[in-house]
Amino acid sequence: MSVLVTGAAGFVGSHVSLALKKRGDGVVGIDNFNSYYDPSLKKARKSMLAEHGVFVVAGDINDGKLLAKLFDVVAFTHVMHLAAQAGVRYAMENPHSYVHSNIAGLVTLLEICKSANPQPAVVWASSSSVYGLNEKSPFSESDRTDQPASLYAATKKAGEEITHTYNHIYGLSITGLRFFTVYGPWGRPDMAYFSFTRNILQGKPITVYRGKNRVDLARDFTYIDDVVKGCLGSLDTSGKSTGSGGKKSGPAPYRIFNLGNTSPVTVPALVSILERHLKVKAKKNVVEMPGNGDVPFTHANISMARREFGYKPTTDLQTGLKKFVKWYLSYYGYNHGKAVN
Repeated sequence: MSVLVTGAAGFVGSHVSLALKKRGDGVVGIDNFNSYYDPSLKKARKSMLAEHGVFVVAGDINDGKLLAKLFDVVAFTHVMHLAAQAGVRYAMENPHSYVHSNIAGLVTLLEICKSANPQPAVVWASSSSVYGLNEKSPFSESDRTDQPASLYAATKKAGEEITHTYNHIYGLSITGLRFFTVYGPWGRPDMAYFSFTRNILQGKPITVYRGKNRVDLARDFTYIDDVVKGCLGSLDTSGKSTGSGGKKSGPAPYRIFNLGNTSPVTVPALVSILERHLKVKAKKNVVEMPGNGDVPFTHANISMARREFGYKPTTDLQTGLKKFVKWYLSYYGYNHGKAVN
């Protein structure tokens, strides 16, 4: 395979790029290194990839000329599209960044893919947030996804509709992956487990949200290595695109899969695991969840991914957080909450 990985300096993107390279596939990455969170972490991931022979181009997926140039140089067989503006709450502060990356950027990329010859198969990151206000548990791919609770979720849902159109008109093979709260080493600092770790070590209080009627929030936390296996499995089974030069010769695969862990854990339980691994007690502020687009729980039904490509998560939260904490302490060098460097 020769794979273009977008968002290659991101959390999931860097892990997927490395896994592809290690098994012998050709990989080129692209990332815009934006400042939504500390770009130095993205640059460190880029250096780690460079050490393994993966080159990451600095550029934006909205730059059609740059993408066209990359496709001229490399006949990509697959595109792993992981570049996105992530985060539910930030969408209230900067809605346009979500439309720019998750909708406009997706269309720019699909336009290049549809015209490429040969057309690549596309696997891209949707999100479990598309289930929105759905109360049926566990969440299945056939459930309703027309009640998003956040603009982020709405842009990912829009992405599913847009990719369906490109599959239908141009014969692009498309697989959408609905990720469920991915965590682990080299993770995203805007996520709760990451900021909890930082604040606990620095002796700062953490804010733990609680749902209506004092119900604990719960998430289907999925360890990064399990998600990477799901990404590679979906690339390997993606099937071929059926168009060339923007014209379709027959129907192409269109698939959507949940990639979760199937065992939701409450946020207080997550905190107590972190306390145990960090050997520090957390100072907690427990507050009612504000209406910022977060949902009370997520829980994935993964039987479709298991059937199609043998997806089987094996890392529980206890083990996964232990690995994360080990990485965190080695990367940031914290000693009793005081930054060493």
